[in-house]
Amino acid sequence: MSATTTTAVEERVRARVITDDPLYRAIPVALRFDPAEPLAVRIVFPAGLSPDGVENQWVFPRALLEAGLQAPSGSGDVRVWPCGRVQAVVEFHSPEGVAVVQFDIAALRRFLRRTYAGLTR
Repeated sequence: MSATTTTAVEERVRARVITDDPLYRAIPVALRFDPAEPLAVRIVFPAGLSPDGVENQWVFPRALLEAGLQAPSGSGDVRVWPCGRVQAVVEFHSPEGVAVVQFDIAALRRFLRRTYAGLTR
């Protein structure tokens, strides 16, 4: 008998917003996965970063995040690529502009492992 988990996954990580400023700005980010949408992941930025004062959430394919840790991936609103051995860059495109955010690959891999753990038992 097989059962599917109904537990959502949330991983809180620190990310770095990449700008022209030589000093990077670390921000808290939530990585979220809902088993009801098994092909998608969410990256949620805190309300304090938004001009509207609301959380900014990006939803995109989990496979894109996974592929982007190995080689440049994506061609739409979200693009992911490795940056050296321990960092990955996620680039977000919107009508308001482009945001480039750097993550530790270890944190993204840990999150992805947790999204697969227990999906089918």
